[in-house]
Amino acid sequence: MALESLFLRLDRIAGGRQAGVAISEADRTHPKTVRAFTWIIWLLVVELILGVGAVAVALALAVDGASVSFAVWMRTLVVLAMTATLFYFAWRAQRGWRWAYQRLRLFAQIFPVITLVMAAIPGLYPLWMVSEQIVFSLIMIGIADFLTSDHMRSTFATPRTEPDGE
Repeated sequence: MALESLFLRLDRIAGGRQAGVAISEADRTHPKTVRAFTWIIWLLVVELILGVGAVAVALALAVDGASVSFAVWMRTLVVLAMTATLFYFAWRAQRGWRWAYQRLRLFAQIFPVITLVMAAIPGLYPLWMVSEQIVFSLIMIGIADFLTSDHMRSTFATPRTEPDGE
């Protein structure tokens, strides 16, 4: 329980005013919600493997004496850090925290656009990294698809406040 207290403090930083807003237990344990998060977690695992693979390729190239640009190193490290953050958001959203769902959905929709734009800049990355970015983007689009389904949007909808009876 001490760890959960720490996570709630971290949630407050990451979630702001919405940090304490959770969905109902029935919505959280609904089969469609559980299935969506199962897929999301597995897709994030694939993203993690892809990110570790990119670091391994960069390291192998560097060890073999090839020049690995600063942009490649930054991209590989940023992807790993970002994936860790997305795991945290997914885990907290799976536990019912609305703020985490919102962050996860936002990043899953924005990161593919940024990644594809960066991949399109001529000469910025080698072909292997451009390919990795395209695959990364496609997986993120899949995650976003689960998060923006009708069920998930209604499950994590803004809570309605009761009128003051005026």
